[in-house]
Amino acid sequence: MDLQLKGKIAVVTGGSRGIGLAAAKALAAEGVDIAIVGRDRAAAEAAAQQIAATYGVRAIASPADTSDDASVAAMGRHVSETLGGIDIVVNCAAEPSGQAKPPSALEITEEHLMRHMNTKVMGYLRVARAALPHMTAQGWGRVISISGMGARRPGNIAGSIRNVGVQAMSKNLAQDLAGTGVTTSVIHPGMTRTEKVDEMLDRRAAQQGTDRATVEQPLLAGVLNGELPTAEDIAHIVAFLASPLSSAINGDVITAAGGSRGVIEY
Repeated sequence: MDLQLKGKIAVVTGGSRGIGLAAAKALAAEGVDIAIVGRDRAAAEAAAQQIAATYGVRAIASPADTSDDASVAAMGRHVSETLGGIDIVVNCAAEPSGQAKPPSALEITEEHLMRHMNTKVMGYLRVARAALPHMTAQGWGRVISISGMGARRPGNIAGSIRNVGVQAMSKNLAQDLAGTGVTTSVIHPGMTRTEKVDEMLDRRAAQQGTDRATVEQPLLAGVLNGELPTAEDIAHIVAFLASPLSSAINGDVITAAGGSRGVIEY
């Protein structure tokens, strides 16, 4: 299937590793020019160089802190001036969550919660707004936000609130942009096999004096597919949502967790 993406320009935040990097590669494989956005300049530059060499597209690093208005605005100008605009936004930059025991609702501090909200919910909105002038001027654009199953499951109050917030932000943005040709969408991954998750599982195995397979068993018990989705699995969904072929999906959410056992979501 031709996703009709060749020559488009995408900003991928959190694009130097994990789901963000996989998404950048999936888009580059379709002929999309890529701007890797992240706080770590060296990591962003390494990812951009790898993508350019592998896929033959233009790929640049545009370091930015998505929790800061001025930093995101400067990133938007840099990408537009260097690559010629922004057609697609893939929001994947967030504070780490789920790698350690999170604070409960009785323990969480305002600073902790607001940091998560500023980086993920407002950060995603900042990046979208930086790209919207080009998108609305040309009458086409895609804003894809990676959220998470915390939006539908309790147990991590910061993760739940920020992911529900991303979903609400995306739906409101879709409504505000109705008729412009710009669509929004959200992906809720479950636990996904990335470098960080593999490292976490290895640490748990070492702490418990066992192997990774044993540590994974309770996680896999809740997944109908019997295995954790990979970052590449999520990236394939991103590539479709970025395509003109996805125009029927707007303000909507796709769950990509390998199937949640015993849950009806509505």
